Amino acid sequence: MKKSLEYLDNLRNVLNEIAETQLGAIDACAAAFARTLESGHEIFLFGTGHSHMLAEELFYRAGGLVRVRPVLETALMLHESASKSTEMERLPGYAEILFESYGMRAGDAIVVISNSGRNGVCVDMALLAKERGLCVIALTNLRHSRASASRHASGKRLFEIADIVLDNRGCIGDASVYFEELGRNAAPTSTSAGAAILNAAVAGCIEIMLSHGVTPEVFASSNIDGGDGINEAFVKKYRGDIRSL
Repeated sequence: MKKSLEYLDNLRNVLNEIAETQLGAIDACAAAFARTLESGHEIFLFGTGHSHMLAEELFYRAGGLVRVRPVLETALMLHESASKSTEMERLPGYAEILFESYGMRAGDAIVVISNSGRNGVCVDMALLAKERGLCVIALTNLRHSRASASRHASGKRLFEIADIVLDNRGCIGDASVYFEELGRNAAPTSTSAGAAILNAAVAGCIEIMLSHGVTPEVFASSNIDGGDGINEAFVKKYRGDIRSL
């Protein structure tokens, strides 16, 4: 089998597993999102390295919720120094600085995204958010995380802290296609699977809010007629409030 097709088959199997095993957790996440927005609170998303892309995935997105606040810290992303981001995600105390600077408060929800769930900043963020009264949602790889020791001083991994755990159903190490010539795997699934999980939760959130008689604020595509007007109204309303908008 061609390796490209093998990867697509692997991803299809992952998505099927998610549909079979994660619907309860996705529904719980959707309900937490709806409850958060209906009560006037905010949804935050936080991830380091490649996981930060999933925090961006729900932000300012065509068909996505407006009141989503990604925690986008340059030093933890990849575009300036990928190797530095790996070092920074293990730095004790960094999460508290970010938590305070983004104004998170009790009643908010935060999705903490980490495939391994073992590095210090993500564990710190989850512990701090839980202590401060946020609903903590983990998006992680349980198979990988359970096979790995925590790098946090508490000895805890992300899934052991969260109120709701979303499992991306990936393999250990994330890369899913074996190449004999390399002696190891390539082609990860966590980003594609994570995006599917989060967007499923958004769809569920919108469904719940509408069933409660509440119309959620949802961005339109800027590339359809009328989309610019819809989005400009939301940007005008929230600019200066939602960081990065």
